[in-house]
Amino acid sequence: MNGKYNIAIGFITMGAFMLYGFLLIYLRDFAPNAEEWANSYSNGKHFEARLAHVHGNLFAFLNIVIGFLLLYFKENLHYSKAISWLAIIGLLMPIGIWAELYLGLPPIFVLIGALSMTASVFIAGISFFKFKNENKKQH
Repeated sequence: MNGKYNIAIGFITMGAFMLYGFLLIYLRDFAPNAEEWANSYSNGKHFEARLAHVHGNLFAFLNIVIGFLLLYFKENLHYSKAISWLAIIGLLMPIGIWAELYLGLPPIFVLIGALSMTASVFIAGISFFKFKNENKKQH
């Protein structure tokens, strides 16, 4: 994995969660029980749905950024495959929230995804610190 899949999967995931956002707008403004849905803004299904939407787009964007950085700096970064895979696995968090809400699945996917994305970001940060140090040694 060199980042290409992070970018592709990131854009596809972002598109899917954007479409999901349109559904949420429909539920809030146009559905037969729109007023009831809007009144449950900070609890229950409405809150969980918003969490899935926001984290889906955030984690998709993170995959796009991580993928671009991996493509651009792949020659000089340590652990690029781990960073890439962990970022993709991180998408299980928002997908897991959605699956928990609509399919009744357990929250294990949320936890796996959250830990994976967090690990990906930390490992990327550490790799960039090492990248900087290596460049300074060359000059």
